[in-house]
Amino acid sequence: MADATPRRRDRLRAETSAEIKTIALKLLSANGADAISLRAIAREMGMTAGAIYSYYANRDELITALITDVYGALADVMEAAYESVPVSDPAGRVLAVGQAYRQWALANPEEFRLIYGDPVPGYRPPDGGAAKAEEARACTVLLRLVEAGWPRAAAAHTGDVQHEWSDFGPSFASRVNELFPDLPPAAAALSMRTWSRMHGQVALELYGHLRPQLQEPGKLYLSEMLDLTRTLGFSVRGLTS
Repeated sequence: MADATPRRRDRLRAETSAEIKTIALKLLSANGADAISLRAIAREMGMTAGAIYSYYANRDELITALITDVYGALADVMEAAYESVPVSDPAGRVLAVGQAYRQWALANPEEFRLIYGDPVPGYRPPDGGAAKAEEARACTVLLRLVEAGWPRAAAAHTGDVQHEWSDFGPSFASRVNELFPDLPPAAAALSMRTWSRMHGQVALELYGHLRPQLQEPGKLYLSEMLDLTRTLGFSVRGLTS
């Protein structure tokens, strides 16, 4: 019984913190990143400004928390898509991750813009950047896709451009070497190209750049993912919509 009050206090604090972030995302969706302010959130919640500052010391701390949550949600989606397909179907895993990435972005456009759009005006991320652990989780999924196909894809990706570990950021290179010691720099480069192909068309679609030309952007994206699957060294046995 002695622990009941602290546990209740912790639960209420977590609920209030979650509500603050929910309202911040609503403000972001309605009026852009400039609309996020602790005072505006406090007014909507019926809190005093002083009370809300006990949860987040400043707007930057709140935005960092939002970015961390959003990256974490995206990483969860990518990991779940990867694990949803058996190891015996590596091509299916590529398609599943690619489609999950697009579906998440279209379902969460403001969150997508928060982490991949223009920097939030005036926002200063913490030293080392925001959400590095969650970003690394998503990157690891891409590296796993490349790892599965590298024995077949290697010959096509080790010719014209010679990649070195010095081409990459130290933390990324260290992570690849730690988790995938058999992958060379060319494979690390292929993982970045994999992300760019998933991300690039999704960004064009989300920001409306494909609208004048396409009625069915999903079909074009599927074509891109099928081609990516072959680029990674896998044969495609059927279509995934």
